[in-house]
This record gives sequence, structure tokens and C-alpha cells, in this order.
Amino acid sequence: MDNPPIVSVIMPTYNSSTVVSLSIESIINQTFRDWELIITDDCSEDDTVEILNHWAKQDNRIKVLRLENNEGAGAARNNSILQAKGRFIAFCDSDDLWSRNKLEVQIHFMLSNQVLLSFSNYDIIDEKGNFIKHVIARRRISYSDLLKNNYIGCLTVVYDSEFLGTRTFPHLRKRQDWLLWLEILKDVDFAYGINESLAYYRKGKSTISSNKWSLLKYSWLVYNKELNFGILKSVKHIIMFMFYYIRKKIE
Repeated sequence: MDNPPIVSVIMPTYNSSTVVSLSIESIINQTFRDWELIITDDCSEDDTVEILNHWAKQDNRIKVLRLENNEGAGAARNNSILQAKGRFIAFCDSDDLWSRNKLEVQIHFMLSNQVLLSFSNYDIIDEKGNFIKHVIARRRISYSDLLKNNYIGCLTVVYDSEFLGTRTFPHLRKRQDWLLWLEILKDVDFAYGINESLAYYRKGKSTISSNKWSLLKYSWLVYNKELNFGILKSVKHIIMFMFYYIRKKIE
């Protein structure tokens, strides 16, 4: 790769052998071609790495890395981010998919409107790829908005490292993406949403959204430990978070 790519796509993997090829194909098939895909495997125990190496041999824009210890998706993403050469940093997990025009639409939107952090609508699918739900992105989100809940789907996010610098995920096993968007929104007024479905989130049995207690536990850690809100302020935000969660379940 003679010149740095415009976009660096960050993908963590862990025991993803049954789905990762579909995710990689959705990136290879992008109408926007100036990208690199940096995959960090988090010590998979299946044949994920062999599959990744196969794809890397097929396309020199794909780079495969591996952590020495299992550290979680955040650490795997960080490992890839630190190797990224692109101006724009985008995220796609190993079980998620992108629409063919995702990068084309999103990079044009960011450059045309001088946006530093963007996201979009996305669809939720099941493990077999069947449609479950359509998630609508807010037009724009501020820091105070995002404190209520993580309204931003990680698989849709792109940030501009030329202006924001290299941003990595906090060392938290779950909800670390929420913390990163909050950190960025301390430095910019808004993140901007694109009213177009550009990705597909695969909802499996082990996802955090399927475990209500885990969701609540890590949301508390975000407020109380990571943001240092203290007990009373953390309780206030947890109540707001629970209200939003219940309301979304009723809708």
C-alpha cells in the first residue's frame, strides 16, 4: 500500500469462524475502495485466525494481528487503532455487516459537512440474518444527550483522526464504546447521525443487550467509576437510563 488509505476499518475477532467471512466480504464489497481493514484476534480457540489469514492473502488491504492474551473487544480494537494509517477510523465487529455504500455515503457526509464524529441508522438481524428491527439514528447528539444512554451503534461510527487525534477505548470489558463517544463529545459539540440504514447488527444470545443485569452493571460502572459521578449522581443517571430502556422495550 503505497499511500495511506483514507479509511481504516477496525475489527476485533474472537471465535468468529462461522460469521467473520461475511463481515469481511461486506467490507471488500464497499463501493468506496480506499480503505484498510485491520483485524486483531483476541486469542480465538477455533479456526478464526486461519480464516483471517486466508482473506489477508486474497487482499493486501487486510492486515491480521493477534493479542497474546484474551483481553476483550475493546483491547482488540485498540490494538488495531494503534496500527491504523487512515484519516477516518471506522468500526465493524466480526459478526456485523455493512451496506455496500456505507463508506461512500458516510465519508461524503463528513467531508461535505465538516463532521468529526458520525453514525447512522442500522438494522438488527438475528443469528441467521433475519430482520428483527430498524434503529433510527438521532440527527445529532451532544455529551449531555449521550449521558442518558448510548444512542450510537458502534458498527456505524466513523471519527476523523486528523482533527481528533488517535482515540482508543477505555479499559472496560463492556460499554467501552459508549465511554469513547462520551470522551470525544467532551471535545466536539455534536455527533451527527445519517438517516439511512448503513449496517446490520447481528444480535446473538451472548450480546450485552440480551443480559439485562450485565447491561445495568456496566452502565453503573460507566457512571460511578469511569465518569466519577459519585453515588447520588450515578443513581440519578441509572434511573434515567432504566426509564429509557423500559420505554424502548414497550415501543
